[in-house]
Amino acid sequence: MHLTKRVLVTGGAGFLGSHLCARLLEQGSEVICVDNLFTGTKRNIYPLLNEPNFEFMRHDITFPIYLEVDEIYNLACPASPIHYQNDPVQTTKVNVHGAINMLGLAKRVKAKIFQASTSEVYGDPEVHPQPESYRGSVNPIGPRSCYDEGKRCAETLFFDYLRQHRLRIKVARIFNTYGPNMHPYDGRVVSNFILQALQNKPLTVYGDGSQSRSFCYVDDLIDGFLRLMQSGDDFTGPVNLGNPVEFNMIELTEHVKDLTNSKSEIIYEPLPEDDPRQRQPDITLAKDKLGWEPKVPLREGLEKTIAYFSDLLKADIIKGASK
Repeated sequence: MHLTKRVLVTGGAGFLGSHLCARLLEQGSEVICVDNLFTGTKRNIYPLLNEPNFEFMRHDITFPIYLEVDEIYNLACPASPIHYQNDPVQTTKVNVHGAINMLGLAKRVKAKIFQASTSEVYGDPEVHPQPESYRGSVNPIGPRSCYDEGKRCAETLFFDYLRQHRLRIKVARIFNTYGPNMHPYDGRVVSNFILQALQNKPLTVYGDGSQSRSFCYVDDLIDGFLRLMQSGDDFTGPVNLGNPVEFNMIELTEHVKDLTNSKSEIIYEPLPEDDPRQRQPDITLAKDKLGWEPKVPLREGLEKTIAYFSDLLKADIIKGASK
């Protein structure tokens, strides 16, 4: 019997997964990072590859995997519209087949399992801010449905495994998160604005810029993951993890322009189909059950993220590249 906790992180070479792997190693866990590198990149885990307790496996979780682990964090899935709409059928498969495979593994080895769900399960919300009790307003046949409905189905599977097999589950609904290791071409507003500003290119605002988002720095989010996983078995979630402080797109452009000393102008494009007008978490449950709330202010987090993208540009890593 091994005494060190052995943890599997699917999607471990992605933005959130790479930060989670690093934090788990700091805590003394053995970490098995599984990723098919569809949107993840080995660059995110280069600093971890020489760690004796770290192992990387290239694998697609739509196919079963056989490992002996104590905990599973299921993060594998393209998480931005530009990527999940590129192959919508595969996106649904990784959400549904991937969840079934990871739940089957957890059942076999009696592991505790965490599901990275999303605020997208709320769709374009009619309730603001969104509490976990809100059931959402989702279009089941739109261009974003492969992700939104895929994540909703994954939650269904997790709770059915809890009821049917008494599996120990944890479900987190993640709101907009940003920070180093973000994919530079994920089409998200923070990475878009930063890259455009650093190159003095026009900042692209969709719609009139009044739509709002809440932005959580990655370190805060990973702290929420760990607190949820360490919470008692009676608390399964789903629980919102995100920053309740809301900013509209115009405010975000002003922060990014200021921090990058950019000469970029702002241009306006039509709002994409099914793009939510508002997205803000109610984190009352996370505060109550986990003692968690974000601590990193937006400007501080943006400074660290800008420094990361600036280094990538200087090294020519992201010039014309997608990985």
